[in-house]
Amino acid sequence: MELKVLHTDGSETGEVVKLDEKVFGVEVSQHAMYLDVKAIMANRRQGTHKVKNRSEVRGGGKKPYRQKGTGHARQGSTRSPLMTGGGSIFGPEPRDYSLKVNRKVKRLARRSALTSKAQEGGIVVVEDFGFDQIRTSQMAGILKSLGLDGRKTLVLMPEYNETVCKSGRNIPVLRVMEAAKASTYDILDSQTVVLQKTALKKIEETLG
Repeated sequence: MELKVLHTDGSETGEVVKLDEKVFGVEVSQHAMYLDVKAIMANRRQGTHKVKNRSEVRGGGKKPYRQKGTGHARQGSTRSPLMTGGGSIFGPEPRDYSLKVNRKVKRLARRSALTSKAQEGGIVVVEDFGFDQIRTSQMAGILKSLGLDGRKTLVLMPEYNETVCKSGRNIPVLRVMEAAKASTYDILDSQTVVLQKTALKKIEETLG
């Protein structure tokens, strides 16, 4: 597959790049993408949920009322789960939700995600760009020129650029990150992936 390289104003540079078939032309594995995204989402969970059981709730040492003659069910503690203010039965406990995915599966998942985006026409290649200072309006102008205004977009750079990243952080539908750090979830969660020309080479070197 070949794509035209665009200027940041949306015009064509006259240059054409050929996407590496080993990265953008593989057989899409839905299962690999499912496993990787599932692990990514699970690893984001803190797992700090907690409630107190009857042994952890303060108080309850005294028997609330006598055993017989009240007409109520017998109770030995006010901290019983059956009483208001008592502990919880089988409530959540802190736990580790993290999942492990093999390296080969993760690589296949990323290739599959990029291939599916390419097949949908969701890959755009632009010339490398940077800003002299942090300006959200400049980044918004580039998106508008590329016809991506309002679309969920992922911009991938060859390496971290503070001014570019911070210029895009206030745009709700935009994510800017290094190409090497883009996960399967990041790719699938966007409608369009904008690749700087050098970032394209970086991805093909990493996953090719």
